[in-house]
Amino acid sequence: MGRPSRALLTRERIALAALQVVDEEGPDGLTMRALAERLGVKAASLYNHVESKDALVDAVSELVNEEIDHSRLADPDWRAGLAAYARGYRAVFLRHPNTIALLARRRVEADRALRGYDALLALLGRAGLSAADAAEVAAALDYLVLGSALETFTAGFTRAPEAYRPDYPALADALDASFARGGGAAGLDDRGFELGLRLLLDGVAGRTP
Repeated sequence: MGRPSRALLTRERIALAALQVVDEEGPDGLTMRALAERLGVKAASLYNHVESKDALVDAVSELVNEEIDHSRLADPDWRAGLAAYARGYRAVFLRHPNTIALLARRRVEADRALRGYDALLALLGRAGLSAADAAEVAAALDYLVLGSALETFTAGFTRAPEAYRPDYPALADALDASFARGGGAAGLDDRGFELGLRLLLDGVAGRTP
């Protein structure tokens, strides 16, 4: 019996292709037809593995969540562990920024994602926060990480700093001075995230006994 001419469809293979579509074309580009074309199959065959578009998005969510390293949340040093987790969390969504709009308002149902939030809240509890304070810090961390990955600060400023100077001198001075620190626009965005993270960590420390 001859071997199949193309790799057999699996839920994982479909999800990987869907993630590639979202990365390359944005969330609006993810249709069953576009996905079938990428995989070289008929759209109807996809439904043997994912029963709906909603289930497909769940599969993409699972893939993205698998990239997030939750292991640092077990660090006995809560500050170091939380900082490392936040940086890794952000790095995942910097790789897949188009997934944020697709996933951010969905219910958290995947076991891995739920375990991640549980580990985060447990770490904050070990740091000495009340359960209510821990929930608020977890929310603030999501806002910081996802916001910084979805819309970078410097994406709104496409001119060279000097081009802003005639009408917006304070803006020109700030951009020029920050770029001089190195890394250009990406460096400013990274330092802005690190400042926000440091302020968040200091805020947690201020609420602990």
